[in-house]
Amino acid sequence: MSSVPAPVLRDIEVIAPNFKRRHSGVTSTVIRLVPLQAHDIAITACAPDLPPEVPNIAPVRLLRLPRCGPSGARVWHARRNVEMIAGLALKYLAGKKLKLLFTSAAQRRHTGFTRWLIRHMDAIIATSSKSASYLERNATVIRHGVDCEQFQPVDDRTALRVALDLPPDGPLIGCFGRIRHQKGNDLFVTAMIDVFAKHPEGKALIMGRATAEHQDFLKKLKDDVENAGLSDRILFRDEVPIADLARHFQALDLYVAPQRWEGFGLTPLEAMACGAPVVATKVGAFEELVVEGETGYLVEIEDAPAIADRVSRILSSPENLQAMSEAARQNVVDNFRIEQEAAAIIAVYRKLLAA
Repeated sequence: MSSVPAPVLRDIEVIAPNFKRRHSGVTSTVIRLVPLQAHDIAITACAPDLPPEVPNIAPVRLLRLPRCGPSGARVWHARRNVEMIAGLALKYLAGKKLKLLFTSAAQRRHTGFTRWLIRHMDAIIATSSKSASYLERNATVIRHGVDCEQFQPVDDRTALRVALDLPPDGPLIGCFGRIRHQKGNDLFVTAMIDVFAKHPEGKALIMGRATAEHQDFLKKLKDDVENAGLSDRILFRDEVPIADLARHFQALDLYVAPQRWEGFGLTPLEAMACGAPVVATKVGAFEELVVEGETGYLVEIEDAPAIADRVSRILSSPENLQAMSEAARQNVVDNFRIEQEAAAIIAVYRKLLAA
């Protein structure tokens, strides 16, 4: 997909701000969606640091925004409180003609201040039906999607594993993302220790970054693996550049999402797009992504024995693993392509611009 330069100020119809410098889920969303949407609508991100292929304007230029189009309005698409606040300030203090849109991924009742901000938005998007249920106003449910060209199965998984310095033989089970208690990495380790007692050919890969405050948690995980005598089979790898992420999903036979809490959770979709069935806890949007018994299994939060049971069940039947692999890929292609997400959001933009 060719990149599109940021439109000149007067032509901008949609601004997608991202004010957090540290890479986060919102950052990933903006990086994935804005270049794709820019082919169909005059959209730009507004962030301090993004890859060059993402249309982007510096936040300081917002104060020089002229009127836009026949109505003079443009859409401000916020995904955090700070961005809702900025949109309200630009609209009511700086006098910019904006239609304010907020996307909510939270799976809990919002604070009073956030609810106040949401009441002042012109429209709301929720990333799942569960997220929508916590809102006190109507929302359009638009689930995240993935790039099914980038995330797709490979013909030679063994060769890929060799290229990535991963074990070439035996089933490989992945658990990717930040290393912290919330993400349930300890549940994954506990489950894999159980699984590998029954499946001595299995391997596991835990991949992600542990920030300074979570280093003790990471050390405990590694100690548990060493004490179980599985340091050569339950492997740890730091997070990799975004450009290499899809290749690591493609190397997997099976993926586990053991989170205790999650806003949406994109990794199960990325795994399934690459042909890896998923065992996931019932958090985030996982119940809306995984088709029970067809593309994987869902288990209760904190239930490491159930994770182990479902993983063992899949590994015990190569035929079932293959059928689930094919069904997982097809489910994503049919229902969770990033092009579908981008188009649905653009429809909301156009409705706001026409109002």
